[in-house]
Amino acid sequence: MNIKLVARYIGIALVFNAIFMFISLAVSAVNGFDSAFSPLLLSALITAMVGCFPLIFVRGQDNVNLREGFAITIFSWFLSCIFGMLPYVLWGGEFTLSNAWFESVSGYTTTGGTVLTDVEILPKGLLFWRSSTHFIGGMGVMVFMLLVLPSMSMFRMRISRIEISSLSKDNYRLRSKETVKVIAITYVGITVITTVALMLAGMSFFDAVNHAMSIVSTGGFSTKNLSIMHYDSLAIEIVCIVTMYVSTLHFGMVYALFVKRSKALLKSPVFRYFMAFCLVMSILIGLDLKISGDAATYGEAMRLSFFQFSSIVSSTGFATADTSVWPLLSIFLLLFAMYHGGCSGSTCGGIKADRIWIFYKVLKSNVYKQLHPNAVIPVKVGDNVIDPSIIRSAVMYIVAFTFLFILGAMLIGMTGPTFEEALSASMTSLGNVGPGFGSCGSLGNFSHFTPFAKFVMTVEMLLGRLEIYTLLMLFFIFKKV
Repeated sequence: MNIKLVARYIGIALVFNAIFMFISLAVSAVNGFDSAFSPLLLSALITAMVGCFPLIFVRGQDNVNLREGFAITIFSWFLSCIFGMLPYVLWGGEFTLSNAWFESVSGYTTTGGTVLTDVEILPKGLLFWRSSTHFIGGMGVMVFMLLVLPSMSMFRMRISRIEISSLSKDNYRLRSKETVKVIAITYVGITVITTVALMLAGMSFFDAVNHAMSIVSTGGFSTKNLSIMHYDSLAIEIVCIVTMYVSTLHFGMVYALFVKRSKALLKSPVFRYFMAFCLVMSILIGLDLKISGDAATYGEAMRLSFFQFSSIVSSTGFATADTSVWPLLSIFLLLFAMYHGGCSGSTCGGIKADRIWIFYKVLKSNVYKQLHPNAVIPVKVGDNVIDPSIIRSAVMYIVAFTFLFILGAMLIGMTGPTFEEALSASMTSLGNVGPGFGSCGSLGNFSHFTPFAKFVMTVEMLLGRLEIYTLLMLFFIFKKV
């Protein structure tokens, strides 16, 4: 493995982070050189210098092999999270070393869980940096490898196979520059439109930009302690619901729908299943809230249920209510939403609707084959016959996700939280959702967990954001075969 070449490309990732630190620095300066200015300046200079060092002394090459590609991807994420800690650690406050690591990983993986008991005490420069980690992590997971490693066709192919969705692969059969253009336009376009819509709904420009970056990345960091509940605005909630759902869909197909007027998204069986699933679940939760007396009217119940379910299934994690005190059925359905997630080709977490749909088709095929043993029944999603290797990958991913969720809950549970907190903390971390239940619920935080529990959760966040397989490559990339 060419370590110098790997270091050069990791340096590009760090420079990219440094650029956003300088932007956050400008936000701090505009707001009267607030207390985040010095921490951001020092962090930006350190990150930029470390990133530029290999760029200056290592000559660029195009012949990057698959092993080196995985090393670049994995260590770019790790080092981004490490250098992303610097503004928090240097600023101080509640940011101990373990808290700063948790906040940084939660930001970059677009999880959105926080250790802060008072978000609003942060200066605007640091709040913007916090939201920037969402924006970097959301775009980076799909664009960074294609943007920085344009010649690695085999690498792109392997990564797309991890996504497993034939829907994703069909829409990403483009040259690397075209793919980057499609994703970047969609990502930035959603951010801009969401910002404008939130401002029209009543948010300030600063809050609108921060929340828009959280929505497009399906992150969940807010500038307010009460999240979206702070605004108590139906218009803001509607904007959030619509844009959160758009951000859970395949970006390539969203681009095709709005730019090329293609109806492929609307005809997709995965899209139809996902939207029907969300509608049914939201209605069930609304009815449960009304029947249990947690909502006074059906209108209030549906308003609460539709927002919270869209927030959880999209893995955004915004809040308009304390879901920890909701009835057991509603909590169970929200927990399943964390497990389920949105669609592949987006920035959301969870198993993904594509895998769930493939699993359903495989189950249906196997049941039918029990009745007709000699029948040849291909597994199809729409008009596409799914390759057996993709089926195996989908099923194994579901198994691995479930195993890691249980293992994480056991490790977190060893540190003393309640069963509900340990279970939901593990699920929300692996699913990159943000809020759990109990004291780490939608209006709570993760400050009370031990450093070990926080470390376990950050490992789960990285596993979930990198689709498990990519991070596990860490144990093999330096092994000689």
